[in-house]
Order: sequence, then C-alpha cells, then structure tokens
Amino acid sequence: MHPLTLPTLSAQRLRSYRPGPVGQLVIGLSAALTLALAIVGPDRLIAQIEGERGIAPLASSTDIEVRGIEINVTGKDPQEARETGWKEAQRKAWEQIGGPKMSDEQIDAMVSAVVIEREQIGPHRYIARLGVLFDRAKAGGMISSAQEGMPVSRSAPMLLLPILDSGGASQVFEVRGPWQRAWANFQTAASPIDYVRPVGAGGESLVLNAGQASRRSRLWWRTLLDQFGASDVLIPIARLEREWPGGPVKGTFTARYGPDNTYLDSFTLTAKDDRGVPAMLNQALIRMDQIYAGALYQGLLRPDPTLNADQSAFYAALQALQAQAAKEAPEAGPLDTPLTPGASPSASPSAVAKVSTFTVQFASPDAAAVDAAVSSVRGTAGVQAAATSSIAIGGTSVMRVTASGSLEELAAALRSRGWQVSVGSNVLSIRR
Repeated sequence: MHPLTLPTLSAQRLRSYRPGPVGQLVIGLSAALTLALAIVGPDRLIAQIEGERGIAPLASSTDIEVRGIEINVTGKDPQEARETGWKEAQRKAWEQIGGPKMSDEQIDAMVSAVVIEREQIGPHRYIARLGVLFDRAKAGGMISSAQEGMPVSRSAPMLLLPILDSGGASQVFEVRGPWQRAWANFQTAASPIDYVRPVGAGGESLVLNAGQASRRSRLWWRTLLDQFGASDVLIPIARLEREWPGGPVKGTFTARYGPDNTYLDSFTLTAKDDRGVPAMLNQALIRMDQIYAGALYQGLLRPDPTLNADQSAFYAALQALQAQAAKEAPEAGPLDTPLTPGASPSASPSAVAKVSTFTVQFASPDAAAVDAAVSSVRGTAGVQAAATSSIAIGGTSVMRVTASGSLEELAAALRSRGWQVSVGSNVLSIRR
C-alpha cells in the first residue's frame, strides 16, 4: 500500500468508530459538566462545598446598650440639629431601660458612646436611627434600683441556634444569613440571658443546622451542649415571606427553647422591601431577647433535667455502693479501706473531681488562629468543653472552658501543650 493512502484509511476508521458503554458514559458526564459550568458558572458550583460559613460574634462590652432609637429633629444649622438629636436619643434610651428622671447633663455623663445606625443631615434637619451605650459602672446601680422586684441574676449558659426560613429553605450557618448576622452583632452584656453564640466554622455548620431543632435524643444533645459549654439551647426562628419581588417582606418570629423545641411566644413584623429587612431583624431580636428574659423571670428557662439524667443516675448508684461498702466494713481503718478498681491509694473512693468553668483569653489575629486555639484547648487533658464567648479578629478573644480540677491545674496542662499562660482571678491568658 502506498504511504499516501494511510491518512485516508485513518479518517474512514475514525468516522466509523462507535464508543462502547464506558466511553459513552464518560462522554455524557463530560458534556453534562461542561453544560453545568456554562450555565451556572464554576464559582457557584464550588460554593456548594466550600466557603466561609457563619459570622463570628462581636466582642460584647460590659456597657448597657439600647438600639434602634428613631430621631427626627430640627435646628439652626446641621451641627445644632445633630446635637439636639443625640440628646433626645439619650433621653429616650434612658427611659427605655427604666432609669429615673434626670437632667440631660446627668444622663450625658453616663453615656459611653453613641452608635450611628443610619443618619441623614440637612441644612436644618437631622434624621437618624441611633444606639446609645451607658457605662454600667455609672448607670447600673440607678437602673437596678429603679426596676423594683426585677431579678438581676443571669441565666445558665444557653446555646443559641438561630434558624432562618426563607425561600422555602431553612438555614443556620450554611451561608452568611442576615438572621445569624443580627445575633452576632448583638451586645449581650445588658441581657440577663447568657448566650453562647457559635461561630459556624469548621464542623459546627454540620451539627448546628435546622434539623437539629427537631432531634429529641438526650445523648446527642448532651454531647453537643458539652462541646460548647452550655446547659440548654435557645431556638429563635425567623420566617420571611415576600409578597412579590421588591415588595413588602413579612417576618414571623417564634421563640423556642430546649431539646423538645418548646414554644414560648411568637409575633410578626413587616418591612417595606428587602432594604428594610436588616432593621426588621434587629427589632425582632430585641423582642426575642425580652421574651427569653421574661421566661427566665418566670422560671421557664431552667436547664432541662433530662439532659443530665444519666449522670444523676451514675452518681446515685455510686453513692449507694459507697454506703453499702461502709456498712460491710465499719471497723476498717484508714489503711484497711478497700480500693475500687482504678483508684489510687491516696485518693478516697468518694472523691469526685470538681468540674468548673473558667475564662481563657487568647490572641486572635485571624479566623484560623481562633480555630487553632479552640482545638488545642479542647484537646488539653482535663478539658471537657471549650467554646468561644466573644471573638475580636485582630485583638484578644475569649473562650469559656469547662474542665476538671483547679485553675492552676488547667494552666499546667496548657503549658504542657506549648502555651505561655498567665494566671488571673478565675481567668487565664494564653499565647504562643
């Protein structure tokens, strides 16, 4: 055969080639992937499996904060109108927290900051939504004395699970939603509820989801609460319904709590459009906090005893065995006391390691440093739970650590893992 005829034969064979079943499957998958990338785009496909989930809570100050104060005043010039608006906001905030009647100068002396949520300044008018922060050291005593009969103690640590139901889907940390953002920006110092606000990083977004609220397993809940150092769970649910694109947004908010998803109260709010949704959520958050505070004062937010049922049964059985052993050997001296399996001669059989909760401060230059610090502390000997209570990226964050033993024992265990530890009054400061 002449060499010049080879290309012709090859082309004929290629035209007559039919791929087998495996080849057809590969070609079909390649075509489907190409079509999906062309229609959806690679960024949206990758977003289904990775990306930033959840918003870290802001570091809560000890100040008393009042948010969402609407101001509409006039003045001779913009500066005078603004000063008048700020004084009016301070008076309204002081009234909202139940403060006694005082002059503007006295109220201003207790204000530590004015937070501008939104403002419009004209030649003679000032329209704004403001927040006012009062110094707790100066204003706390006056407020507590003005609110007679109102308890001032805080609740047990409560894990927060904010669920947003919008567009037919329920989410918590799957994406950075506005409901979780509102709770992350909430200043919890003025609330009687001790909120434990997860970040949503790492595996938290997998276990803290909307389906978790419907689970009833006490073993599962106990494991989850121990991980975050909480005693019970609060489940604020926000359901957003849009009448038409760009139109009013109706929000139905339900306050629930506990492993049984117990109902407390609900209410509805409306925003004119999507731009008003963040303000509506902030307003709903304040009402939610008031509902939970009222439930606390009524004695409804006590930790569910069934979450510790197994531990209570264990300690009851242990005490029964100890009592029986004491009856069987009443004459036994200190050296003749029988030892239980695994017990040391220097330890009493009835000795139970004391479990305490400590505050640990650590440097957090970025989100990776937060995850690394929490993981390292959780892996320390004697630590039962560790969860961040406030995060300040680029500054000093705080975590709540539940561990057996004393503060000095925890400090020694952290030093063995390579941390430099400074010991304070029930507080540790760690750094690398």
